[in-house]
Amino acid sequence: MLRASAKVNLALEVLGKRADGYHEIATVLQAVDLFDRIVVETADTLSLQTDDPDLPTDEGNLVMRAARLLQKAAGIETGARIRLQKRIPVAAGLGGGSSDAAATLWGLGRLWKLRWPTARLQELAVELGMDVPFFLGTGRAVARGRGEQLTTLPGGGGYALVLVNPR
Repeated sequence: MLRASAKVNLALEVLGKRADGYHEIATVLQAVDLFDRIVVETADTLSLQTDDPDLPTDEGNLVMRAARLLQKAAGIETGARIRLQKRIPVAAGLGGGSSDAAATLWGLGRLWKLRWPTARLQELAVELGMDVPFFLGTGRAVARGRGEQLTTLPGGGGYALVLVNPR
């Protein structure tokens, strides 16, 4: 079972608009102990099962896009059954979909015995979203650029955080 942690932005500075239409940012990201659960198993084809009937199980879900991206990049012909148990609220700004995609890359890399370094997985992760590479790291980082340029920060601890998701 893989834990796909949520994240919070402890600080965020928007530095301006870039020529490509994105915003230049500097932000401090911190993983938190709220997480989705992902299980990957060998199968003939790629498939995604979720415990939330409202979530897409096709390419509309970052998990499937991550799986297909890694499968293609690695030249893998076998599939995998991916089971996703959602606990991170959808569209809450906590990075749940991005975290699920990163955990999928990592888990399938192990399942398919790719032995790729984290940096290689992070290169693929950028194709899925700017915060996806963060979830392949240490859990605390400064992100710059569009969010893809990461500098690891030393671990802290001893802090409590209350997350509120209004409905």
